Amino acid sequence: MTTSLNRYAVFGQPIKHSKSPRIHQLFAEQTGQDLQYTAQEVSAEQFTVTAEAFFAQGGKGLNCTVPLKELAWAWATHKTERAELAKAVNTLALQADGSVLGDNTDGCGLVRDLLVNHGIALTEKRILLLGAGGASRGILLPILEQSPACVVIANRTVNKAVQLAAEFVHKGCVSGCGFADLIDYAPFDVILNATSASLSGQLPPLPEDLLAKQGVCYDLAYGNEPTAFVRWGLEQGAIKSLDGLGMLVEQAAEAFFIWRGVRPETQPVIDLLNAERTSL
Repeated sequence: MTTSLNRYAVFGQPIKHSKSPRIHQLFAEQTGQDLQYTAQEVSAEQFTVTAEAFFAQGGKGLNCTVPLKELAWAWATHKTERAELAKAVNTLALQADGSVLGDNTDGCGLVRDLLVNHGIALTEKRILLLGAGGASRGILLPILEQSPACVVIANRTVNKAVQLAAEFVHKGCVSGCGFADLIDYAPFDVILNATSASLSGQLPPLPEDLLAKQGVCYDLAYGNEPTAFVRWGLEQGAIKSLDGLGMLVEQAAEAFFIWRGVRPETQPVIDLLNAERTSL
């Protein structure tokens, strides 16, 4: 089926609970953009053929989520520096010459949510990043570009944390360690949870007294109820303990800007999604 509307989509598995179609529809209405944005269940095995078909049939841009970000990185014709270092792409954009640009908007979405929406500066701050997987890799460069005093990556498998830090050490002060070693580096001004543990009610084995006075906790995950990590942050006396709903909206706004050249207002969309989940 062909349509005159510019077509965009999010690919992932699972995908039915994705808020992205709603967010982009709100952006389109707000900015007067005529487009269609859908969610499509796509497995890793189907990704290449489905992405090629989407663009061949007139699609203009894709978002990619779990488990497709690394595959999108490999498939993109060329990539931004932040995507190259992240080894993951969440935004694919058709270019005028028919090539496809791969970008990663996760890190800049997180940084904008912290700085603009919550007034939390990262410059000269001691930052702890929990987890050394794809989520951490995707946000490291934008965090380091804020010139923190240091970033410590902690992970169950110590080697993964050390190796990830080594890949980014040319961009700023960053090191890796295991959870048991964290007390040697504490306290931290900002603790970011990039593990998926808190969604299942779990927490990494975190020692006491990690958080500095006036410290902030931020979980990249989000849910209708506070995550286990958000609750932990409040118990530790964080002045703010936040989840990743704002990051979700901000990374979508960056993708929208890449595709359309228009930057939507994010706060009304964040406020609406927040109101909806608190009313459930």
